[in-house]
Amino acid sequence: MDDLDFSGTPAEPAKKPAVDTRPKSEPVSLYEPALALKFFRVAGTLEQFPAGKQIFVEEEKPGGFFSKGASIYLLLDGEVALTLKGKPLELVLPGEIFGEMATIADIPRSATATVRKNCKVLALDEKKFLQSMQQMPEFALMLMSVMAQRLRRSLAKLAAAKKTTVEALTHKNTLDKKMLADLQRELGDPLPATATAGATVVTQGAVGACMFVVIEGRIAISVDGLVVEHVEPGGVFGEMALIDRSGRSATATAETDSAWLLIARNDFLAMVKSKPALGIALLRSISARVQHIDKLLRDGVA
Repeated sequence: MDDLDFSGTPAEPAKKPAVDTRPKSEPVSLYEPALALKFFRVAGTLEQFPAGKQIFVEEEKPGGFFSKGASIYLLLDGEVALTLKGKPLELVLPGEIFGEMATIADIPRSATATVRKNCKVLALDEKKFLQSMQQMPEFALMLMSVMAQRLRRSLAKLAAAKKTTVEALTHKNTLDKKMLADLQRELGDPLPATATAGATVVTQGAVGACMFVVIEGRIAISVDGLVVEHVEPGGVFGEMALIDRSGRSATATAETDSAWLLIARNDFLAMVKSKPALGIALLRSISARVQHIDKLLRDGVA
């Protein structure tokens, strides 16, 4: 594997949507193949699959983040075709990762992965992923950036649909009580920020560089006035701005008297390095958002 070098891989991954929905000002891709290779090399297991082999199938449920048998893969050599209901979806080429969304979000596989050309992959299970995360927390930030970019595109489609109501996601317990206590201690036990019911916490389009961790109350997240999510204690919001430093993608309003902790980018990286489980929790959080908005779009919201 030492002769592998993805540093010259184009920024644009080979897997592309049929229609390019990116805003003109959006970067082509935030995915960094060379960073992914370094991350998987830390603890990844080399596996080989022959042409025609199905690595996983759609609707197969991993059963939780990194449950027994669940892995995330980085393709080193060959080709892997992703299909949905027998129809081509994406083609995975060397330097790209696959299998991450269902594994992280604790949902059934959304596609079937079939080896098109004999391939070699690096696979990470939970223990090995945590080991790699501790050494390279910046990978979590990169992967969250890719998810955030995808989420922004989906939110733009949702806003264009001009619906008045949708089924809102209730988001809580991203961080359990122990994680919240550890987080507060790592931040130096700051006084939480607060807002009364009805107050605007974040305005869509505003520039921001901090993530919010709710410790009391309930926050409504809305896009162009459409409420898409409710965040309760243990839940987080605002992480997309922390990740890519872009304008806020949604408005956050306190539904009840609420309190939260603020996390800046550098604090996030330091805490993921010392407590990689935090990185996993945040990956799960943004992945759940991506899956929820995509489901709304698939179900005909758009």
